[in-house]
Amino acid sequence: MTINKEKTVINFKKANSLTAKIVEMIQQDNYCIDIMQQNLAVIGLLRSAHEMLMENHLNSCFKNAMASKNEKKKQAMTEEILKVTKLFNK
Repeated sequence: MTINKEKTVINFKKANSLTAKIVEMIQQDNYCIDIMQQNLAVIGLLRSAHEMLMENHLNSCFKNAMASKNEKKKQAMTEEILKVTKLFNK
């Protein structure tokens, strides 16, 4: 596993752990602002993990597709990137 993938996995594990903490905080009627701060931390971790996944994809799968002579593969890969980018920006 590359360092980038390891960091991505770590971010997902941290986000998972924090999400469980948020559920407990809600069940314990903790202060709303404290819960929202933890939620923002999870969002930050997930955004960071997404960016790392995208970087890895662009440097591997996408790069290989663009180097090929298969125009359908290139077009499909470009459409996938655009779709994921649009979803990320919603």
